Amino acid sequence: MIKHMIELFKSGSRDILAALQGYQLAGILGWQDIRQRYRRSSLGPFWLTISMGVLIAALGFIFGTIFGAPLKQFLPFLAIGLIIWTLITTSLNEGCTGFIAAEGMIKQMPLPLFTYIMRVLWTNLIIFAHNLIILPFVLLIFWLLPQATALLAIAGLVLLMLNLSWLALIFGIICTRYRDVPQIISNLLQVSFYLTPIIWMPEMMPKRAGLLLLNANPFFHLIEVIRAPLLGGVPSVLNWQVCILLAIFGWIFTILFYGRFRSRIAYWL
Repeated sequence: MIKHMIELFKSGSRDILAALQGYQLAGILGWQDIRQRYRRSSLGPFWLTISMGVLIAALGFIFGTIFGAPLKQFLPFLAIGLIIWTLITTSLNEGCTGFIAAEGMIKQMPLPLFTYIMRVLWTNLIIFAHNLIILPFVLLIFWLLPQATALLAIAGLVLLMLNLSWLALIFGIICTRYRDVPQIISNLLQVSFYLTPIIWMPEMMPKRAGLLLLNANPFFHLIEVIRAPLLGGVPSVLNWQVCILLAIFGWIFTILFYGRFRSRIAYWL
């Protein structure tokens, strides 16, 4: 049993390492996706930035008024949370169809399959960078200057991408086999949006119920390791622990799972 698991781990890790070594290909494919998506558009992906800015402004004024939250605190909190959440949901939803969308290439070229997941993640990371342009404007409106702790957001983003990588790979394998699963995952992410402090702040929840809801929600921890430093705070030890443990155990399980089903993906397409 142990020997079999070691073989699966080696099989899965070989493909992933091969894809990482050829990361330039995933980068090229990601840029190509961006260009094709916004062909003949004068603003290109900045249309998403404009849409995101309008959404943040609308939700900020509406929910800030409903919850009675000071706009100086609520709008930057909402802006960062919504930008990160968009990265999470688009990466996972598109990760579900990452192999399906690349059916032609998978059947024609013997590339490492993880390359197609990296392609999805890189595409959404580019869009995330475009949306992040909104944040300095929001901070300047309220004269909020970045603190030294903002550098911790880089480590938080690395942890987020590590976790999104194994989740997108798992979802991509399952959704290639079962084509109804992407709708289920999309619905679960919509529910998770309301359970995660994005349009509401943790202070608005009752202490016991709120603490339980936050600690049991992995999305909260993944967002907080980026959002807290950008807002001048420091993520809690629990935030770091959850994100790191998710990455470690998630990747161990994913590599074994990938090693088991990697050879079947082409036949499921």
